[in-house]
Amino acid sequence: MSVRRSVFLAAGALVVLSGALFLWRTERVSAADRPASPPAPLPVETIVVKPQADAPTLEAVGSLEAVRQVTIAPEVAGRVVDIRFVAGSRVSAGQTLVQLYDAPEQAKLAGLQAKADYTRRQFDRAVQLVPNGAEPKATFDARRYELDAARADIRETQAVITQKLIRAPFSGVIGLRRVNLGQYLNPGDPIATLTDLGVLYANFTVPQKELSRVSLGQTVRVTTDAYPGRTFEGHVTAIEPQVGDETRNITVQATVTNTGQLLRPGMYIDAHLALPGRDAVISVPDTAVQTSQAGDTVVVVEQRDGRGVGVARVRQVRAGARERGRIVIEDGLRAGDVVVTTGQLRVAPGAKVQALADAGTRRETVR
Repeated sequence: MSVRRSVFLAAGALVVLSGALFLWRTERVSAADRPASPPAPLPVETIVVKPQADAPTLEAVGSLEAVRQVTIAPEVAGRVVDIRFVAGSRVSAGQTLVQLYDAPEQAKLAGLQAKADYTRRQFDRAVQLVPNGAEPKATFDARRYELDAARADIRETQAVITQKLIRAPFSGVIGLRRVNLGQYLNPGDPIATLTDLGVLYANFTVPQKELSRVSLGQTVRVTTDAYPGRTFEGHVTAIEPQVGDETRNITVQATVTNTGQLLRPGMYIDAHLALPGRDAVISVPDTAVQTSQAGDTVVVVEQRDGRGVGVARVRQVRAGARERGRIVIEDGLRAGDVVVTTGQLRVAPGAKVQALADAGTRRETVR
């Protein structure tokens, strides 16, 4: 009895095992026959191309230079007897800055003036006597020569006295004092620097390829890290005719109004040169453009459906000026094109992508 039961159980197990094997093989064949599910479209960040008015600027780095700046120095030697300015203060044109010792010249001038007075009286006497024949004409000529010589000596001495009174040639801010009372100065010894801070030169260089876009009178905005957020305006007043041999750059000079006299000569500045604009220009973020030896390319999304899903295509473009994180596209794009701005390197041409900007849903972006 037990033997028959064992045989029966073994037969049943064999039937169950055979059925399971049949079902497993059928499922494998079925799965192999079914088509594979398409991969999900890759989400990418995009923008829609919209032509906009263009107001380009050319960025350059430069420095400031004084329009009027001079080192005050004596023309003649002498000892300092008076200093009439305070370092860092504003002085007016013609204001006395330093007085050199001039007592000998003043005494000499007094003697020359007395001599000139006597000579003039002698000349006046000759003027009256010569016409009457009381004195020869040679005496008249001699008296006139003596008077002219006396007057010339006076002017010479007065000039020396004037040179010993050192004045400001123009209005401005006087720099640090380099002399002291009692100090003996030779001609050319520096006393202080005088600078007119009202107007300054901004000197900067531009590449030679930009020369056609630069002209006299163009507006220049100047900024400096010394005054964040402040802008100083000027205009191009000179363009260097010579291109630099090594740099191939051209020096441009602008005259800048120093509002509030905040700027100082020698400061490093950023110059923003306003260039002629255009009414409708296409530009994209600089991250959208890929540059290689073959040229510049962008990835556009074509054949989009209502969910923003489309096909990625690589398109050749001609890039133009770059400014403030954007690149002008001169050719290759038109209004309405959808351009991928990030994730291009992970997107194969022809791949399905979803333009996030069009889908209206934020999700993880391929990078």
